[in-house]
Amino acid sequence: MDRADEPASQAWVLYLLECAGERLYAGITNDLGARYAAHRAGRGARFTKAFPPVRIVAACEIASRSLALKAEYALKRQPRARKVAFLVASGTPVHFTEPAMA
Repeated sequence: MDRADEPASQAWVLYLLECAGERLYAGITNDLGARYAAHRAGRGARFTKAFPPVRIVAACEIASRSLALKAEYALKRQPRARKVAFLVASGTPVHFTEPAMA
């Protein structure tokens, strides 16, 4: 199916994973369960193959692939501290600590 033929009602999901080594990974998908399983199996992305996911820490539906790509780009540009602060502010339990400032 060509991207132009995608149904307009198909929701996309922007997600944030906690990965091994207390790392965060952001991505988009239209099937979060299948994408998470692929990441856990080492097939999702090079990053998650090297640092397997521990859990999904955040996810939100976005109306289109185009908007999801833009949101993913914006999220990936945020420093780690801002991502963690967002998770804490939204009530997501955060089980890792911030690295000490040098």
